[in-house]
Amino acid sequence: MILENKLLEKLGEWQPEPGRHDLHVASDGWSATLTADRSDVLGCLLWELNLRRDGTEAVDVHQWATAAAQRVSGLTEPLKVVEIDTARNQAQLRSNVPSQRGEKRSYYELLLSGIGHAVLRRFQTANGTSSRDQVAFAITHETLARLAADLARAA
Repeated sequence: MILENKLLEKLGEWQPEPGRHDLHVASDGWSATLTADRSDVLGCLLWELNLRRDGTEAVDVHQWATAAAQRVSGLTEPLKVVEIDTARNQAQLRSNVPSQRGEKRSYYELLLSGIGHAVLRRFQTANGTSSRDQVAFAITHETLARLAADLARAA
């Protein structure tokens, strides 16, 4: 079963008690761990998406980052490549234009590793400060499954 379909199936069944919980799903040579504060029949309040490729085959992180920025859809802001660290074989992508609400800005951050590991989180910062806080974000099950599949296909 392909990753997107397997995630949709498991997310539809997953209705944990209140509080932060993890859901682990493996398919198509990838393992996805979703950490959410809440989940219901339509969507969840996602804290983090963690995606790992099975095996030890290296991934061209530059190519993965470029493809992810072009392919990943469903987030409220498109992603752009911010930095590629060739020495560490890592890439950082962030929202192209952060969302602004009052004095706060919110943005997605996607970290990619050449060992086939991706982590997506959302952060919030107050204007004029350098500190940031990770925040949970609402996402439908369909969008989340497509997002994970897009990241896997981009690799």
